[in-house]
Amino acid sequence: MNVLSVMAHQDDELMCLGTMLKMRARGDSLHFICVTDGSSGMVHAPEMTRAEAAAVRDREMCALAERVGATYQCLGEKDEFLYDTPEVRVRLIAAIRATRADAIFTHFYPDYNQDHITVNHLVRHCALHLPFPMIETEAPPLPSTPAVFLIEPSGGFDFLPSHYVDISAQIEEKRALTRLHQSQDEAFRAGLNKGLDDWICEVSAPRGAQVGVAHAEGFRPMYSRGLVKGYSILP
Repeated sequence: MNVLSVMAHQDDELMCLGTMLKMRARGDSLHFICVTDGSSGMVHAPEMTRAEAAAVRDREMCALAERVGATYQCLGEKDEFLYDTPEVRVRLIAAIRATRADAIFTHFYPDYNQDHITVNHLVRHCALHLPFPMIETEAPPLPSTPAVFLIEPSGGFDFLPSHYVDISAQIEEKRALTRLHQSQDEAFRAGLNKGLDDWICEVSAPRGAQVGVAHAEGFRPMYSRGLVKGYSILP
């Protein structure tokens, strides 16, 4: 199975990364798409230009993808100024088709960040069009719509998982991969006095406690025709 993370920013994949590692272990192929360039993420280094910041975020995400044997595409839209436009829709459809995605992880709605909300809307629209031939892309249409799962938003507002994945065995690898987002780790330490890898454990440990394991990631399906499957997807 081809498993795809479609997120607004480089590091948003962390809320499903443990599950993706578990899916890789069973033989699935991993893919990442970031819709924006992440250039607004340097809150600890405001002197950095957008071009410099985007280059840093791209290098970090490339390193993570290489480490896990995944593909990575960045659509390069301006961070914090993402809009749902016809051009962005077609580019996202093309990018998803290129991965041959069977399952997609993306943002929950509602969310604190408007870019995240926009990506949620984009994925809802684009996923339904992936099998249809009316929008032409270099990669052919998919044979069917993928399953789509929504990740936990920061703070967990209005998010009650319907699906839990035990990532206790993957947590140390996930923490190590998280530290590849060095710029965001520095931003967390400057603003919150904790590392990014500490923060992800503060999310996964309570979810794990809810289902009797050390660490878990929680998800909800995107409720839309064709995007909910009648068979098991998550490990």
